Amino acid sequence: MLVVEDEARLATALQRGLQAEGFAVDIALDGPTGLDQARHGEYDAMILDVMLPGLSGYRVVRALRAEKHWLPVLMLSAKDGEHDQADGLDCGADDYLTKPFSFVVLLARLRALLRRGAPQRPAVLTVGDLSLDPARRRVTVGGAEVVLTTREYGLLQYLMRRAGDVVSKTELLDHVWDASEETAPNAVEVYIGYLRRKLGRNVLETVRGAGYRLVAGAS
Repeated sequence: MLVVEDEARLATALQRGLQAEGFAVDIALDGPTGLDQARHGEYDAMILDVMLPGLSGYRVVRALRAEKHWLPVLMLSAKDGEHDQADGLDCGADDYLTKPFSFVVLLARLRALLRRGAPQRPAVLTVGDLSLDPARRRVTVGGAEVVLTTREYGLLQYLMRRAGDVVSKTELLDHVWDASEETAPNAVEVYIGYLRRKLGRNVLETVRGAGYRLVAGAS
């Protein structure tokens, strides 16, 4: 495990906590060092702060993805706005956690990343005739561009990364919505409806009692 965090006390606390859970942990205290270690080390995942000396966390993860390096990345930030979370996911991070955070939650998110592993994802996500280009923040259906709001885009990107899997409402709320805001219980259903209207009703299946699944039958 690689922890890239410039707050030395937090980095050490994370290292000790993760070691207590059985992980071998290396620390980097700035962006360039973290990028170098991620490139050349054999790590299962990386915990990456956004605000780093020398090179921001956004730039670190963009550099790794540009090099086709799919090390799972859990991004940490003191910024808790939805646009900040969207930026983190857009640049290639797999998950985003705002400070201050619970170590128990961080550990659960980390284990979820490790269970999913590091698939060789293309830079442009494609499912059927649905395409999402994170670098250009562009979504197309059958070659025609579709304009999405920030929330719709974040929801679609997460579902495309899990294409074919059933994703629960709870998981979507945890990973797409800002934990600090009050979210209506039916928020996921509402935004699923928005996406269906823009992308086609066949794109998203409702799996009764379980959640939603993105399928290849975009229309």
